[in-house]
Amino acid sequence: MLLPIIISLIVALVIIAVVVNVVQQHKERIASLKRAEFTKLRHLFDDTEEMLANTANVPFTPAITTMLLKRMAFALRAMVELDPATRELKQRLKEIETRLNEPVNTDAANTDSVTLPDNDQQLIGLIRGIKKLRTTLRSEHARGNIDTSTVIAEDKRLEVLQLRINVESQIKRGKQARSNNMLGSARQYFEKALTSLNGSSHQDEYVISRKAEVVQTLEDIATELKAGNLRDREKKEEKENKDIDELFAPKRKW
Repeated sequence: MLLPIIISLIVALVIIAVVVNVVQQHKERIASLKRAEFTKLRHLFDDTEEMLANTANVPFTPAITTMLLKRMAFALRAMVELDPATRELKQRLKEIETRLNEPVNTDAANTDSVTLPDNDQQLIGLIRGIKKLRTTLRSEHARGNIDTSTVIAEDKRLEVLQLRINVESQIKRGKQARSNNMLGSARQYFEKALTSLNGSSHQDEYVISRKAEVVQTLEDIATELKAGNLRDREKKEEKENKDIDELFAPKRKW
């Protein structure tokens, strides 16, 4: 009689151990998924905050600023749900929501121009920032967080801004090369600027005026190169004639 009871207890303990193990594994899997989701949301928040901080380099419109603030608020709300005990997250969420409720600053800041940095790495970072912002626009539009008309208008503005940065940087380099009498390099920079201008789908006043200026500069460089080549040929012929004269000159008698 005692043996069946012992066997039943052993079986029960085994079942309990298996159940406990399954429950523990389930909890660990849920915790792991939460950590992965939290990390993903943290990356989303940090990435958006970095874009928003880039307003000193890339001029933002109120629509872009609002979109980025909403994106940050979304990430913070989701993180608070995953980790309700974190006061810092709740405080940041409160700050973002306060900013969203504040009147949007619509002062007449020029959102169609940008100051080019002198450092090449900073220039690359500026272009990458604009590209990332355009990608974010499309991403938020897919989520339904920004309307289609705004996306079209903002993406066009950023595309034109990206074109201007590219063209102005090429022109700047071309002028520097020309001032250093590096006409071949200068021509290449201005040709790149012209290619970008010709390839633009937005043939506005800026593109038309810049294109005329670049074409005129390329014509001037071509003239300078032609004149330089002519001078080189004249110098070469002069040297050859001098060598021939020296060759056939009467030899001195010692």
